[in-house]
Amino acid sequence: MRTLVTGAAGRLAEAGVESPRVDAELLLAHVLGVPRTRLLTLDDVADDAVARFGALVDQRADRVPLQHLTGRAPFRYLELAVGPGVFVPRPETEHLVTWALGQLAGIAEPVVVDLGSGSGAIALSIAHEHPGARVTAVERDPGALEWTRHNARARSAAGDTPVEVVVGDMTDPQLLRTLDGTVDLVVSNPPYVPDGARVPREVADHDPPLALWGGPDGLDVVRGLVVTAARLLRPGGGLGIEHADQQGASVPSVVRAHGGYARIEDHPDLAGRARFTTAHRN
Repeated sequence: MRTLVTGAAGRLAEAGVESPRVDAELLLAHVLGVPRTRLLTLDDVADDAVARFGALVDQRADRVPLQHLTGRAPFRYLELAVGPGVFVPRPETEHLVTWALGQLAGIAEPVVVDLGSGSGAIALSIAHEHPGARVTAVERDPGALEWTRHNARARSAAGDTPVEVVVGDMTDPQLLRTLDGTVDLVVSNPPYVPDGARVPREVADHDPPLALWGGPDGLDVVRGLVVTAARLLRPGGGLGIEHADQQGASVPSVVRAHGGYARIEDHPDLAGRARFTTAHRN
């Protein structure tokens, strides 16, 4: 086992994978069907498992995302199904969910909308951790929508409060008209990468374009979602938008330019990088 992991980690390091040993261990644990911690107690690996592990290492060295190879992505207290066609949720987004849950504290049955839900990570985490919440997940990309629905069904079957999945564009003036002025919280991890920006191969080759590219400055979709959120939110309702670490000034400026928001703030992640902007409806 140790020889396998060491050799695979070296191969992944040469390929430019950022966390080669961790990825090698997670791939082997996936092949063996055991938690990663169990690898410490193993010595030998069967030949068929060695072959399957080698094939997965080859794909990871070709920069196929780890989560596509295992089919799972951990996010807060959940493990979500992911694969081709959906944006893989990142740990950084968990900070936005922490803020969102803080805003909902003390509201027994809040109304929440997640714009551009993708895998459903934000929406399903809020429903899991605030069982009284009425959460709507909005997604427009047909490929991503399959994963949104799959994960929503799985979490409902596991006993979580069901999340309503709606097909729609977060910038559509007619989106969720029946909720106008009633929503307590709108959250979004929208596409915000400027067109033509350099991104890792895992992102460029495997994340869906609709989840990435946001126009020349990366803020085209953000400008539209700010308008949609202002229509949906009740007075005092909260808005949280994730963004790139270079957009800690530009996203608050977009929100401020709308004129319908107060208490506009930007928040860092644990590494101190600007990560998401929050505001409240006037």
